Amino acid sequence: MTATRNARLDTAPATSARGTEVERDFEFTSADFARIRELIHRRAGISLSDHKRDMAYSRLARRLRACGLDTFRQYLDRLESNDDNAEWEAFTNALTTNLTAFFRESHHFPILADFAKRRQQPMSVWCSAASTGEEPYSIAMTLIEALGDHAARQCTVFASDIDSQVLAKAEAGVYSLDQVKTLSVDRLKRFFLKGTGSHAGLVKVRPELRAMVNFGRVNLTDARYDIKGPFDAIFCRNVMIYFDKPTQGQVLSRFEPLMKPGALLFAGHSENFTYVTQAFRLRGQTVYELTRDSKSTTTARRALAGEVA
Repeated sequence: MTATRNARLDTAPATSARGTEVERDFEFTSADFARIRELIHRRAGISLSDHKRDMAYSRLARRLRACGLDTFRQYLDRLESNDDNAEWEAFTNALTTNLTAFFRESHHFPILADFAKRRQQPMSVWCSAASTGEEPYSIAMTLIEALGDHAARQCTVFASDIDSQVLAKAEAGVYSLDQVKTLSVDRLKRFFLKGTGSHAGLVKVRPELRAMVNFGRVNLTDARYDIKGPFDAIFCRNVMIYFDKPTQGQVLSRFEPLMKPGALLFAGHSENFTYVTQAFRLRGQTVYELTRDSKSTTTARRALAGEVA
């Protein structure tokens, strides 16, 4: 009797924010959601909370339709039994949240500008959750405004994300007028080209700005990052909130050897690394400074590259 009642509860229609039932096209059990949580944590380090259940259903139901499958069990069995990189990528993309904007959490950019003026040039910055590109382009604009055109264009911004679809949009550098509405007129004129004709209502980053930013797909939970450091600053904002504490610690330990002495780490407004690592000290509002000395950081960097035991 109990098992039957639980099964019915597991497959009941979802409830909308207004309390009304929403019919589902596919059965979605607690066991299905548990498997999804385990797989996305294993694949991308993301910890899905219970209240993400409806989100997981709605986003992955599209994958079931695209694959012509009838149940979540079939879909998840397919993922686990077949190393289909394209579908694994689609699965990860579907469960990744991409909320961004130009100069989001604006207090970080004056700090970056002041920091850049004091650092040896050229600078190198890693934006580790680039999404559709607003953040890395904001970083590049900040460097140009702080250092001037010539010096800044010797600097590099490496922009990465786990979601290949948003990276493609970031590389294109094309945005609607609504997406750039918070930018000043001066910044729009200096850094963007206005679309005309069939491209009316759109803007595109100027080639000089685009040339400062290199893009690549990186999974922050991978044991090794195939990227070239070291960096003067790393932006890892509003990413760690999706990771559990052990995963956060692992990611931060991988950042260390990729950072120059005294480098800065920029975190999201709701993220706190103070109790996760001793390698960084809080310098300002969600801004951390690498505290390891240059010798230990260099040793760690060489160890990561396999140069020392």
